[in-house]
Amino acid sequence: MENLDLISFRIISFVGVAKSKYLEAVKKAEEGDFEKAERFIVDGDNEFNKGHEVHAKLITEEAKGNRTIPTILLMHAEDQLLSAETIKIMALQMIKMYKQMNELKKEDLNDEKGLSVL
Repeated sequence: MENLDLISFRIISFVGVAKSKYLEAVKKAEEGDFEKAERFIVDGDNEFNKGHEVHAKLITEEAKGNRTIPTILLMHAEDQLLSAETIKIMALQMIKMYKQMNELKKEDLNDEKGLSVL
């Protein structure tokens, strides 16, 4: 098995990229570019899954009886993994809200156009 520090850094790296992608998705949604927002979510998921796979290998080894002595670095990696998951959940909710806001703005514009004709 790889050195535990290297494993931890791999998890941190993958999920760090995932978090950045999820936050970029929110920015794109705020700009009204929901297609790009969705692509950033997919890209983030791909990175998150890589980090999760690395973490799952640790769990598999533990289940086989190969104990891992936790380090602060590994705890940090797991914390980053969990925070990336939380950020994704929040990003998806924010994207949904931006879509709803966008629809409401369109409705308001259509209402204003209808009133100006009268």
